[in-house]
Amino acid sequence: MKGLRILLVEDNHMLGELLAEMLETMGHEVCGIERTEADAVAAAFHCKPELMIVDSSLRVGSGISAVDQICDVGFIPHFFVSGDISRIKASRPAAVAVQKPFCEVDLIYAIQRVLERSAT
Repeated sequence: MKGLRILLVEDNHMLGELLAEMLETMGHEVCGIERTEADAVAAAFHCKPELMIVDSSLRVGSGISAVDQICDVGFIPHFFVSGDISRIKASRPAAVAVQKPFCEVDLIYAIQRVLERSAT
């Protein structure tokens, strides 16, 4: 898999930094780590990511709402991360969602699924 430009939307500072480090070790470029819905929307238009990894529940705003706003302008492949993916699956059954805590293999699998879906 070629390296991707990835936007992270994660309000937990430590988790965002660890996830960015993991993705960079995997050969990806993290173009931003945003912590609020508004910052995520602005960053997506600024850095034009090839993939977004989005925490569904943010302290300020909603990751799900941020994705909706971003994808209204143009689709960007994405998946959600959450401590409780059942809420995501209830509202968006087709969404790719990864349960926290997760490991590198979970990320690789989610990235592959999202990219395969967006290619069809």
